[in-house]
Amino acid sequence: MTQAVGTTESVRAPGQFTLSYPRTWWTLDLDAQTRDAAIRRKIEAQAPGDDVDRELLDALIRATRKTAREAHAQGALQVAGMIQFTESGAVLSATALVMRVTPPEDSSTDLAELLIPVALKNADNPMGRGTRANRVEMVELPEVGAVGRATSIEDIDYWGRGTVRTATMHTVVPVPHSRDFLVISCLTPNLSLVDAFFDLFDAISGTLRFLP
Repeated sequence: MTQAVGTTESVRAPGQFTLSYPRTWWTLDLDAQTRDAAIRRKIEAQAPGDDVDRELLDALIRATRKTAREAHAQGALQVAGMIQFTESGAVLSATALVMRVTPPEDSSTDLAELLIPVALKNADNPMGRGTRANRVEMVELPEVGAVGRATSIEDIDYWGRGTVRTATMHTVVPVPHSRDFLVISCLTPNLSLVDAFFDLFDAISGTLRFLP
């Protein structure tokens, strides 16, 4: 999917980016006038007939709407997600948000320096310590180069009725010829499948391409 980066600081900075998702994922509608209905249609289309728990389905719709509202309020460029109902009745879900961030003029744009506070925060987080779910590192993305990567397990309030323990992966990508960064934030509450989801999140981030 092609999306405008939104960078205006330099004429040499790329004006768009592309990011590819699996076919089972959808891109959420961020338009306030149409998103609620669009989200309901997308989630109900994934439900396995009339056997799905209606209360569960409504909770997923509320959570997804909340994600879309908050993403829009924060200036997200793109939001995508997936929901899959298994034969056992379990639900697999994940969300990806793309944000553009510009550091303050008086702050460093050195990626390694920007990751230091994140690393210190992770060091104080006992959840996932010593695993892939508690790391801060530099990684290489094809055709993009060196980027920052932070993973953690956090308690996130999805629908205003209590928190859900969630695995997160944030990939911080410098936008060429600018002070901006694209932040690709992927998350899932399916902790028992965290390694598989992290592989998927890494693959999605690896499809990033900047366009003129």
